[in-house]
Amino acid sequence: MTKTLRNIILLSIVLISFLMHFNHFSKDLISFHSWRQTYTQSNIINFYEEDMNILNPRKNDRGDTDGIFRLEFPIMQWSIACLYKLFGNHLIISRLFVFIIGLFSVLGIYRLLFAVFKKETLAVIGAWTFNFSPAFYFYTINPMPDNLALCSSIWGITFFFYWYNNKKLINLILCGLLLCLGTLAKLPFIVYYIVPFTYFVLISFKVGLNKKVIIQFFCVFTLVILPMLWYIKAIPQWNNNPIVKGMFDHNFSIATILDYLLHNLISTLPELLLNYGSLLFFLAGFFFLFKRKAFKNPKFPLFLTWSILLVIYYLLEANAIARVHDYYLFPFYPLLFFLVAFGAYHFLNLRIPFWRYLTWFLLILLPFTCYLRMQNRWNPESPGFNRDLLVYKKELMEAVPKHSLVVAGNDISHSIFFYHLDKKGWGFHNDLTSEKLKTMIDKGAEYLYTDSKDIVNKNDIACYLDKLILERGTIRIYSLKKSARKML
Repeated sequence: MTKTLRNIILLSIVLISFLMHFNHFSKDLISFHSWRQTYTQSNIINFYEEDMNILNPRKNDRGDTDGIFRLEFPIMQWSIACLYKLFGNHLIISRLFVFIIGLFSVLGIYRLLFAVFKKETLAVIGAWTFNFSPAFYFYTINPMPDNLALCSSIWGITFFFYWYNNKKLINLILCGLLLCLGTLAKLPFIVYYIVPFTYFVLISFKVGLNKKVIIQFFCVFTLVILPMLWYIKAIPQWNNNPIVKGMFDHNFSIATILDYLLHNLISTLPELLLNYGSLLFFLAGFFFLFKRKAFKNPKFPLFLTWSILLVIYYLLEANAIARVHDYYLFPFYPLLFFLVAFGAYHFLNLRIPFWRYLTWFLLILLPFTCYLRMQNRWNPESPGFNRDLLVYKKELMEAVPKHSLVVAGNDISHSIFFYHLDKKGWGFHNDLTSEKLKTMIDKGAEYLYTDSKDIVNKNDIACYLDKLILERGTIRIYSLKKSARKML
């Protein structure tokens, strides 16, 4: 492949991806995992409006507290908030920022494949097929920290293989820095450290623990202390988080876990992560690895331990991933598209014309199958939550003062309502009782936003409602009686 053709294909990836996303840049946060999107975007807005201290990410479901709640290290949220300080609060800034991160992820896959295989065509195929992964296509304009974690981790491994090839220490330092950033942005990406770790274990057995090896080791692993310190501090706050419980959550049976596994193998993997057009290449990748005796390659143990640790990660978090959390599978992307690119490349090199023509056809087909599969995810008529929050958003936001504390639900996410209403306070989901409402009023709650008729029709709740402020669609806004503390 000539450099001109390579550059044309890489530039076409940027152009096609931009055009495929163009109609969605201006849309509000909707569709799958709106709770995570709105939670992250609220972090961004709260940095911008309240406090730019990167150590203090704040959520909206905070009651009368300061709202500081630490999940992943909010480097992406804080960075976007810096842009908001320059250009104002505009969702399109978040979308464009994440889109650019996605393009760097694609470039990272290209550079990683080239560093490993030294084959231009194979690396370009990997970048092309990865870009048209349906799930990647969907998430790469949505404000979710997984995008930055994936990008940083891909480049961390890329710089490791740069160092593997040329032994320039700066590449190893950049590897450690980027792997640290990826892990800070999202904890599961700590599994990427297994690649350099495996290398140093093997080299220690081969040449011993000399000064040079120790220095190289610490170039990669010194900074891992930063995500360790962050998560040691943050994880104790994650009450009832399924990620923390993992497979040790006894509420899930083995049969349920096996059901999740089967669903992800036969549906999520081919349909969302790979793209059906890449499935043949993926399966062929295993065949050609065996046929080419890849296990004899000195790099093979690095990929083997990486693969094993990812499988362990999946098994530990299967109940949290379930059938829906496809973005929890982001750490699998590089290895998946190693196989896709390897399979497609060797199809192109077969002497039988049928396989070459079929490969070109499937590669050209990928943008279309990707677009068709994911297009409904940006349907504002079916946003994945109460559509009235979108239709009447401005009126609902402006009905009461911005800084009033409110009670909002039913909202299982405790995030979507608050984001679209631009309010803070107490969220609920079928669990609002008169005692809870009284406590909220005592702590400063002034208004109730609800789409639940069952809630407001309860006599013990209705006695705390002052008057109806606004009704739009299924959503009503009530002022709350300030004398509630004298009742009961």
